Amino acid sequence: MAPQFTIPKTQKAAIVEHTAAPLKVVDNHPVKQPSELAPGECLVELDCSGVCHTDLHAAKGDWPIPAKLPLIGGHEGVGRIVAIGEHTQGSPVKVGDRVGIKWLAYSCLDCEPCRKGLEQSCLKGKYSGFTVDGTFSQYVVSWVTHVTPIPDGLSSAEAASILCAGITVYRAIKYSKTHIGDWIVLPGAGGGLGHLAVQYAVAMGLRVVAVDTGAEKKELVMKLGAEKWVDFKETKDLVKDIVEATDGYGAHAAVVTAANPQAYAQAVDYLRMGGTLMVVGLPARANLSADIFFTVIKSISILGSYVGNRQDAREALDIAARGKVKCYYQLKPLSALAETYEALAEGKIAGRVVLNMKE
Repeated sequence: MAPQFTIPKTQKAAIVEHTAAPLKVVDNHPVKQPSELAPGECLVELDCSGVCHTDLHAAKGDWPIPAKLPLIGGHEGVGRIVAIGEHTQGSPVKVGDRVGIKWLAYSCLDCEPCRKGLEQSCLKGKYSGFTVDGTFSQYVVSWVTHVTPIPDGLSSAEAASILCAGITVYRAIKYSKTHIGDWIVLPGAGGGLGHLAVQYAVAMGLRVVAVDTGAEKKELVMKLGAEKWVDFKETKDLVKDIVEATDGYGAHAAVVTAANPQAYAQAVDYLRMGGTLMVVGLPARANLSADIFFTVIKSISILGSYVGNRQDAREALDIAARGKVKCYYQLKPLSALAETYEALAEGKIAGRVVLNMKE
């Protein structure tokens, strides 16, 4: 028999009413009731939610594609399913299951991108904390086909950031055309995505050059398995330092998670012949600049990589559950979201921030 849950009428939530308004935390936001769920929808009571740079962009409205307003942000939520819509057929999950809510809230599974494994680029896609309300609340509505089961042995707080940051860097490395023993450069290595990228790269047998700044971030990435460190604020010639660190030939790949257009422009220069540039970090408004001549004669591949599909999510979580990847995070209450946004904007967060939705 399925467990029974008592669903409250209202909940605590962090709401952006419009882009110029300060973030507002309320305790009387309506909870969608089980009888109101459509077939295929589920209601999840959240334990926690990670905070991502994307959430900051959504709140500020500075991306070329605007978020819906008013908006409850967040897309790294973990909790238990407490209700599933009536007449839902063939659900892969059940009431009581612990699941994750990702950036990709829904995809049609039938358009050409979906059929080709690019569900995250679905022509009818819905996105948590952007086009539909997300996980900065105590309850969230999602879809049974797209919530991700959380493996046993992985805590909710540890799993939270894997659901976006982890999936994103895992997929980018997976498609970077690298092999065991190859060099990979990770600009932004000490940040939320970057410190996970270091671990996934090491787990996949790659040799990591970490690029970031500050003693705290250096200590973190070297502890996680990076072989080389380049401080972009201290170096006099970043490209030269990276080439020298990678046997004098340059790196086989770079996964740029830094939301900085300069990080992309430099990558072509420090990649070796046949290298791959994985474009991941999303500056608010910037153009990708690369020297065309050297991109051609060095046979450089430039590939965009956008979060991941449902299979990528399961693979990324499985690697973390086996202890190969650990998210370094600070646990804070929902009331700390505004100050977390400020720290993100200033680049002052090493690792990740996870919000406790039970407080």
